[in-house]
Amino acid sequence: MQVSLRLDSECVRAFHLTLLQRLAALPQVEVSVDARPAGGGIPGSAAALFQLETVIHGLPANGLAKRLPPSALAPYRTQPPASPDLVLDLCGDVHLEGTRVWRVTYDGAAGEAALLALILAGRTPIARIEENGTTVAEGRLGTEYGGIALASFQDMLARTASLILAAVTGAAHAALPVLPEPAHAGAPPAIPSTAKLGIRVGKALARRIVQKIYHLCYNAPHWKVGWRETKGQDLFNLRAHPASGWQDLPDDGSRFYADPFPILYQGKVTLFVEDYIHRLGKAIISAVPFGPSGPIGRPEPVLDLPYHLSYPFVFERDGEVWMVPESCANRTVDLYRATAFPGGWVKEATLLSDVVASDATLVEHGGRWWLFATVRDGEGTIRDGGGAFSDALHLWSAPDFRGPWTPHPRNPVLIDIASARPAGRMVERNGQLLRPVQDCRRSYGAALGIARVAHLDLNGMEQVVETILTPGKLWSGRKLHTLNEAGGLEFIDGSAIAPRWKQQARH
Repeated sequence: MQVSLRLDSECVRAFHLTLLQRLAALPQVEVSVDARPAGGGIPGSAAALFQLETVIHGLPANGLAKRLPPSALAPYRTQPPASPDLVLDLCGDVHLEGTRVWRVTYDGAAGEAALLALILAGRTPIARIEENGTTVAEGRLGTEYGGIALASFQDMLARTASLILAAVTGAAHAALPVLPEPAHAGAPPAIPSTAKLGIRVGKALARRIVQKIYHLCYNAPHWKVGWRETKGQDLFNLRAHPASGWQDLPDDGSRFYADPFPILYQGKVTLFVEDYIHRLGKAIISAVPFGPSGPIGRPEPVLDLPYHLSYPFVFERDGEVWMVPESCANRTVDLYRATAFPGGWVKEATLLSDVVASDATLVEHGGRWWLFATVRDGEGTIRDGGGAFSDALHLWSAPDFRGPWTPHPRNPVLIDIASARPAGRMVERNGQLLRPVQDCRRSYGAALGIARVAHLDLNGMEQVVETILTPGKLWSGRKLHTLNEAGGLEFIDGSAIAPRWKQQARH
């Protein structure tokens, strides 16, 4: 198949080169480039914003947004055939009779200026690939760095490439899950003129400086865990915060607790958490016994490795307790077994390797085991332009939870910042599989969704997002991130404000 990529030669980026390389690597695909000048790029003031963010946030200078000279396209044929089999139009100006043209848009507008405008407006862009008005594939693009324009821009460019590749290979689904509520009130913003976009860039420059001052005064992020007795009514039933509200698991300010995973084992509830120490910049896994009146003591370390750990997915099977903690910093998904519960963890197997997989969640369904996780492209270093950690859902299946695990043929099965990333254990109610999901449209971990898995097999996965829970007066955390229950106790987490000058030393 002959594929022609239409891009603007006046604004060649590393993103374009990455996309060309990935297209050229597909079997039976011959790639060429249509790189005529198109105009309408982002204003020059955006370069100043990107430079400031690079300094303040330590962003790499060679990410996907890096500008390249047109000569970087030299390895690729720059004279497309007269009648290519498919044109991938990134500029929105291709009109060829008798040729398949896939137009790539962001909320209906083509071009990187449209994408940056939506980012600066705080929107969640929907990227679509359209052919003659029909949607071929679509995805809600996202980032964990909503306050950083350059990081957001690079994450969304990377996921645009993922969407294009999925469409070309036939793996993409056309329809996104319908959400119970809009991400923001009001009509979507119009794509601004170059002058108005420059004004937005100037305002963003000022915000970056204010954010830097905030981070000098406060530990950010700082999460906290909430808990309560369910009394037979958990959030999967209530679909709202309980009238009684939540109690907090206390911390000393020098660390935070997040990703609460309780387990009922030998008649007692034990809570496992991500235990993040601010001065170290990494987390370990800690555990604390729980009773009806709350924690019995404070979380104590049970698993400490040279790299960051989080999301301690614990479960009981074959009379033993197992854990799959998130270890994307090590590019693995590993299985551990407790030899001296709640500690004594030994690694039994590496389930997945050479993958940046977030919040791996296992479930047995339809006679097979399934592993859900969101996956980041690229090498996996923070904000290097490899795409978001939270918007591309991948599946694997296996005959046993120990493996071997086989990737789903339609990965990524979903590109959606509002409902891709797992947020806790899946549960079965009335014969239906319910899945907690993270809604990261406003920011990472901002809200919690409950999705019903309508279809799950080797042909694909479909879900219906039925409920979105947000923080409010009954949950004082500014975000809502994880949901788990065991032994009549239910746990959530969210962010909190932690002034650096009020930290207490932990002894």
